[in-house]
Amino acid sequence: MDLTLSEPYQALQAEIRAFVADYGHLSPKLGGGRKRPDQKTLDWQKRLLEHGYVGRTIPQEYGGAGRQPDIMEASVIASEFARANIYAGLTNQGISMLVPTLLEVGTDEQKRDYVGPTIRGDIIWCQGYSEPGNGSDLANAQTKAELKDGHWIVNGQKIWTSSAHYADMMFLLCRTEPNASKHEGLSYLLLSMKSDGLDARPLKTMTGRSEFNEVFFTDVKVPETQIVLGRGKGWYVANITLKHERLMLGDAGKTNARLEQLISLLSKTEIDGVPLIRMPEYRDRLLRLQGEVLAWKAHNLRLLTEAAQGIDSGVKRAIVKYGGTMLGYRLSSLAVDALGSAGLPYESLGEDAEDDDATTWNIDYMYDVGLMIGGGSSNIQKNIIGERGLDLPREPKFVAGMR
Repeated sequence: MDLTLSEPYQALQAEIRAFVADYGHLSPKLGGGRKRPDQKTLDWQKRLLEHGYVGRTIPQEYGGAGRQPDIMEASVIASEFARANIYAGLTNQGISMLVPTLLEVGTDEQKRDYVGPTIRGDIIWCQGYSEPGNGSDLANAQTKAELKDGHWIVNGQKIWTSSAHYADMMFLLCRTEPNASKHEGLSYLLLSMKSDGLDARPLKTMTGRSEFNEVFFTDVKVPETQIVLGRGKGWYVANITLKHERLMLGDAGKTNARLEQLISLLSKTEIDGVPLIRMPEYRDRLLRLQGEVLAWKAHNLRLLTEAAQGIDSGVKRAIVKYGGTMLGYRLSSLAVDALGSAGLPYESLGEDAEDDDATTWNIDYMYDVGLMIGGGSSNIQKNIIGERGLDLPREPKFVAGMR
């Protein structure tokens, strides 16, 4: 098997390496959990957009580069940024989840209004899905919206809403058709987080930072046009978004970048003058993880190929969220072990602080623990893989009074 890049991709590789040489020192720091992008990050995102390294296949009329999808180009770009250990661009709920959803089912006006500002980082989005008592049973969402005088009037509560305390907008799943079945009674709304009657209350996590929120809606007004695809289509739209969320959480490019960071950490961290990467106990764990990352990258390329060919990947796509978050957790676990005593204490320096390497890995480690729950817990993901992907019998339901 010849894995040598053909001439056009070698040219792209050389182009990116020249870009790294010229601008790599301007890259934001990698890792450290979720927070609103600062000006340095926004400037970097703008530079990546100008060179077509992010938003590459988004039409030019919506702020992207307008290139044709090319799996190998995407792979070369991700690999070179990972190799250089520099920031590959914003990956958040707006860019990675809402934008592809709107490009697939949004109106022309919604695409014009939101795609460009979102990929630039000017608009930050949060996802209004989970509710108290309805975290995993998404179709049973009880937050309601009633149409009155050209506005949706929203009442209810969401929880575990990532980034809501600094987001500008929310894509909201709510019940608009009370007489329809639970799946057909939902709609997908776009609303401002500055709306009257909306209250976002941060929930502090074990990182010491507020990354989740509970959000309360009291007669929140949303313009009638701010609905995606139409009334009762929310379950369909929400599943398009979930498809992209799982791919984001299991992103092979991000995993490869973290592997390169881990290799750098093990190479520069020493015990009695010997780098950890030369010690068998660390080298063995690293090589096992490196093999998994390579396999994950190959799997990601297979999914991209099938998507380009219009093939439904089925169970192969269903494993992405579970496998990717578990692999991310094992990568950060090795990093924390390698840090030794520096990996034990942790003190958050605040939401906007730039942390040292040890604190960054500690934040990532604790964040990775949360990612195995967020976006569909690992146990729920296993059920999805088994029942929908492998056609195994459904998990028995508890019935009161049964023994």
